[in-house]
Amino acid sequence: MSAIDDLPPLRDIIREHQLSARKSLGQNFLLDLNLTARIARAAGPLEDATVIEVGPGPGGLTRALLALGAKRVIAIERDERAIAALDYIVKRYPGRIEIVHGDAQRFDPHPLLDGGKAKIVANLPYNIATQLLVDWLSIEPWPPWYDTMVLMFQREVAERITAHEDEEAYGRLAVLANWRAETKILFDISPAAFVPPPQVTSSVVRLIPRAAPEPCDRRMLEQVAAAAFGQRRKMLRQSLKSLSADPARLAAAARIDATRRAETIPVTGFVAMARELADIRSTK
Repeated sequence: MSAIDDLPPLRDIIREHQLSARKSLGQNFLLDLNLTARIARAAGPLEDATVIEVGPGPGGLTRALLALGAKRVIAIERDERAIAALDYIVKRYPGRIEIVHGDAQRFDPHPLLDGGKAKIVANLPYNIATQLLVDWLSIEPWPPWYDTMVLMFQREVAERITAHEDEEAYGRLAVLANWRAETKILFDISPAAFVPPPQVTSSVVRLIPRAAPEPCDRRMLEQVAAAAFGQRRKMLRQSLKSLSADPARLAAAARIDATRRAETIPVTGFVAMARELADIRSTK
């Protein structure tokens, strides 16, 4: 019996279903149910929540979410071996869990949400974690179908998500993430907690979508950030030339000097430049 429910230990489930982690799927199983419960609690009250989980594997986080009262868990799993391993959770919590066998990058949650909001809580597969986050932050129209994301990343990626100007990890991902959400690293998890242990520390990040981010065209924001950080050691007057717009005009719109570099510009500055770029292109 585990610390959170009366189901078998995860190691027994893995052994029974021969569920060895596959590097090709970015799998690292988190077996400490105290840690999975801590991740689940970080998502806030679960009693009335629908939770989307990506990559449940043997079900450690899934069990924690249900044991802590999640009204419904929709678990998206690509690995067919794990589908069979999750059946014991389905039987233990009838009517509260739905297993979707498929690719999370192609999954449309809307038919399952009946117009309501969800929380996304997941130990994301490392190989698709960043792209999934970008997809969720790029949803249109905004605000999105989720009200909270609690996600696990490699520590380096977590720092790139939550960074602010003048920090080493600040870049395109931080601009997008902090424009559209409030971001925070909650805690780290040692490699020793996983099977197999990864070579890096992991971090749990919470992202709460902003109801009304500063208005600008997301595509323009992404283009400005890509140009600026694509040559991050150069001044804006040089790096922004690739946008086919006057860098000085873009910088002036943000009330910044064009001799500054990308890593010194706050998100508000990038938003202002994106709005100006949209105006320039609309008059061509």
